[in-house]
Amino acid sequence: MSKGQILIADDDAAIRTVLQRALARAGFEPQITSNATTLWQWVSRGEGDVVVTDVVMPDENIFNLLPRIKKLRPELPIIVMSAQNTFMTAITATELGAYDYLPKPFDLNELLAIVDRAMSDIKNNVSAAPPETKEMDVSLIGRSAAMQEIYRVLARLTQTDLTVLINGESGTGKELVARALHDYSKRKKNGGYVAINMAAIPKELIESELFGHEKGAFTGAVTRNSGRFEQAKGGTLFLDEIGDMPMDAQTRLLRVLQEGEYMTVGGRTPIKTDVRIIAATHRDLRSLISQGLFREDLFYRLNVVPLNLPPLRNRKEDIPDLINHFLGKVAEEGGNSQTRTFTTEAIEKLQAYDWPGNVRELENLIRRIGALYVHDVITEELVLQELSSQTTGQPHAAKDEYDICEAVEQYLAGYFQGFGDDLPPAGLYQRVLQQMEKPLLTACLTATRGNQLRAAELLGLNRNTLRDKIRKLDIKVIKTTE
Repeated sequence: MSKGQILIADDDAAIRTVLQRALARAGFEPQITSNATTLWQWVSRGEGDVVVTDVVMPDENIFNLLPRIKKLRPELPIIVMSAQNTFMTAITATELGAYDYLPKPFDLNELLAIVDRAMSDIKNNVSAAPPETKEMDVSLIGRSAAMQEIYRVLARLTQTDLTVLINGESGTGKELVARALHDYSKRKKNGGYVAINMAAIPKELIESELFGHEKGAFTGAVTRNSGRFEQAKGGTLFLDEIGDMPMDAQTRLLRVLQEGEYMTVGGRTPIKTDVRIIAATHRDLRSLISQGLFREDLFYRLNVVPLNLPPLRNRKEDIPDLINHFLGKVAEEGGNSQTRTFTTEAIEKLQAYDWPGNVRELENLIRRIGALYVHDVITEELVLQELSSQTTGQPHAAKDEYDICEAVEQYLAGYFQGFGDDLPPAGLYQRVLQQMEKPLLTACLTATRGNQLRAAELLGLNRNTLRDKIRKLDIKVIKTTE
């Protein structure tokens, strides 16, 4: 007895044959076609329990047909396959009501498992969410296998309100992913997207920034200010660099996530929360937990759906697509219609590089090339020259000075971005200097094994000045023997 009839539509005869044999062996009754017109005729006659179809068909794109199928038979599961392998393909398939999406080439066992699950859902009267189309631009680029899995997960997550914890090295696109999760979810209509960088907020201001404060709550609070939870009401709150959040603030955040309400600093009335939480970090939170620097219970509250973004060195086949994307952005922003191309040798050199700064580093290089050179064709020699400049810090500055400047610039960029359209609290100059001063003094004291006289000489400071700074900055000096 057949487990169910599966309608297969694909222009590739080899794929049709493979699917037909595999589904027949699994106990299904496969019915195959090479065009969308026949598929529509079958569906219209009420045939088929599940549809397995490619996107691009010789007579019609399946995305044009999907809304008609879902309107006629909303309960019919449709599994979409595609060799286009872009984020928008996965998102469009999901938004148009596809049961699942598989990039080509796909794992045959995975497809059979999805068909089995679809048949089970039919028996249990589980239907897909109604389709909802949108037109947006999301700069998630790449057709590698690593990115395909990210796209599939994102397409599913946009249909939910689950909390997501994004982990990835700096420059891998964590905020792009968070933004995509908001822009393609139902919360796009109900509220805004609010981002806050936890590493960029002074410890004493974190609670006020997150939950807001009442007038007179503390010195300088001359008006009532709304916090990020209130600003994101109905929408999405992105907590970037959550691993850098101080422990006391972690405790307050955990309480809010557990109880579903918060109070402003100085307030007395609980406020119900209505936000989707997406957190991100480049740090190993499990390691921080073992060091006592991150709350384990907060980790499990945030890690409902873990999403690990691959570094660029693990998906170098995406570099050509990324190059074209960034070249297009450079042309748009500069109003320059000139089309630049990279030689095959130049691309190979870029693919041979390890990209410690990931996609952000690649984007910076493409922007630099776009700004500094007028060549129509970017050669291997030019790429090598720029990569050499990038790794040595020349000719911009000495290596140590350049690295410090770059680190500060990246920190400040993230800091200002964390406030959105607002400005940081007053007193930024002193706060930044203090945050740089403490690690500098600590490093020198560590290098001199706690010898304050030698540390003062190394810093070029008076010994009494150094002592005052140690006391004010609450630096613990540990003397060790040579």
